Amino acid sequence: MFKVAVIEDDLPTSQQLTEWILGAKAGIQVDAWFTRDDAEAAIAREAYDLVVLDIELGRERNAGIAIINAINKGLHGTPVLVVSAMPAAIYRSIMKALDAWDYLQKTTFSESDFVDTFLEILRATRERGVVEAAPSAINELSIDPLRQRSALWRGKRINLPLTAQRILAALYQRRGQVVSYDELFEVVKSGRNRDNIRKHISTIREAFRELDEGFDRIENIPMRGFRWSDAPPTQ
Repeated sequence: MFKVAVIEDDLPTSQQLTEWILGAKAGIQVDAWFTRDDAEAAIAREAYDLVVLDIELGRERNAGIAIINAINKGLHGTPVLVVSAMPAAIYRSIMKALDAWDYLQKTTFSESDFVDTFLEILRATRERGVVEAAPSAINELSIDPLRQRSALWRGKRINLPLTAQRILAALYQRRGQVVSYDELFEVVKSGRNRDNIRKHISTIREAFRELDEGFDRIENIPMRGFRWSDAPPTQ
């Protein structure tokens, strides 16, 4: 069972988000919190799989930012989806810098937008569990598909956009196996075509080669997809 916290001081909005979450997937427990103090106490006490929160709680304009900082200091690395009336043009980049998964501005998104984003986070949660359960024998790559800035190659951070990080996580999760184009389409929000996937792969390779000129772990499997190899391909 997944455990989700909805942190929202407006009761109708909290109820609406809870209904959408419960309708999105079976086997989800939702806890609703309405104040910063109650939310921070719950986050310290519970191991949530996902937190949905508003930035402004009551009279405290940036309560959500304080809660995200508290989450980031914890041991669980809980992903955060921010749902707020604050202007997305201003706050989305701020939330990304705090490692929030995504930012949805109230009144500008539909139920399907919310549910798609919510389910994408749960899918990444499962991916992270597989990656952590089967680490590389040589520990060259350290990656967490829920944290934007956590991918490391031989101890150095890899500069990648979030979508590219998700594709990298999908390849690494199934290293040694071919990951098809159709499977990679599932981890991108838009541009679900082969040309776009190839562009993301090119971006990933370039980012690795900024740290390691000889990097050659991602193999192109013609007409099928791509494969991560723990050992460099044999020449």
